[in-house]
Amino acid sequence: MSVPKSTVRSRLWIDGVLQEQDFPFEKISDYLEQDGCLVWVDICDPDHQLLLQLAEELTLDPLAVEDAVSHGERAKATRYATHTFLTAYAVGIRDTGGGRDSPPLARDGNQPPTSAGRLNSTAAERSRLTIARVSAFVLPRGVVTVRLGDRFDAEALLRRWDDNADLLKYGVGALVHGLLDLVVDSHFEAVQILDDAMEDIEDSLFDEQAATTLVQRQTYSIRKDLVELRRIVLPMREVVNAVLRHRKDFHAPTELDPWYDDLYDHVLRASEWTESLRDMVTTIFETNLSLQDSRLNNIMKKLTSWAAIIAVPTAVTGYFGQNVPYPGFGTHWGFLVSLAVIVGMGAGLYAAFKRRGWL
Repeated sequence: MSVPKSTVRSRLWIDGVLQEQDFPFEKISDYLEQDGCLVWVDICDPDHQLLLQLAEELTLDPLAVEDAVSHGERAKATRYATHTFLTAYAVGIRDTGGGRDSPPLARDGNQPPTSAGRLNSTAAERSRLTIARVSAFVLPRGVVTVRLGDRFDAEALLRRWDDNADLLKYGVGALVHGLLDLVVDSHFEAVQILDDAMEDIEDSLFDEQAATTLVQRQTYSIRKDLVELRRIVLPMREVVNAVLRHRKDFHAPTELDPWYDDLYDHVLRASEWTESLRDMVTTIFETNLSLQDSRLNNIMKKLTSWAAIIAVPTAVTGYFGQNVPYPGFGTHWGFLVSLAVIVGMGAGLYAAFKRRGWL
């Protein structure tokens, strides 16, 4: 069948050694039937007809094909008669100093990571998470990945497999592990950056010069990111559990067990870390409110004290009706000078109170 070359990539390993890349699409089913062959096919932005043709050639379940192109699917792993279908979401962090649409799993090298410094007011107003979806049909001798858009970095996936090339001799289980490991690592990176941002906010909480409104915006932005991240990270437990239960279906040898155990441990740590950050951001909200109340009480104490000090001479002079001549008393220019002094002192007090956040 005819397939646009720009939408499809492929690799063939034989006994763990790379033999061929970007081979004709028609050879997929032939390689998948040969012993010792390991096949990876990647389809980016496929149309429904293309997937139906692929499903017919590889006997893929129509429900799985429908899920691969449907939007809004949750992360999951489903076992079918001839294959296992996976859907997972990698997470990236936008570079708030640069573009908004930088792909996940890679950053703009010309800008420093945002975790290195405090968020500015512009960064605090928008979510920094970017989500990249990838689906995979896991066959006994190969994996077919489907990407909706190019946000998921296929090059990073290939580098992950190349870095652990000695595992490819164990078959398709190594490909599945590399894919899930890359996804889980992106979760760790996102959680780490959000954790660093929360530490910056904690420092700002006790900074008398920090703008209260900016701290609130930052906290609310991180809270939204955590809610979105939690929806992605928590279902990965079920995905990895399902892969662990069904890995015998794609003949994963026992040599891969330590790698999968390590992967599951990372999933648990990412989930627990996300939950702890959720509790922490709630604590930051409560602490910020408590600190605002404390600062307001201090301001009221200061204002009340000064008001009491000023009230004493005002009351005494008013009670006795004291009205002594002053420079310019009874003249037009004296009235203007006194008026200017009143307006100037009032404006000065207003500016001082406004700068301190009392007004």
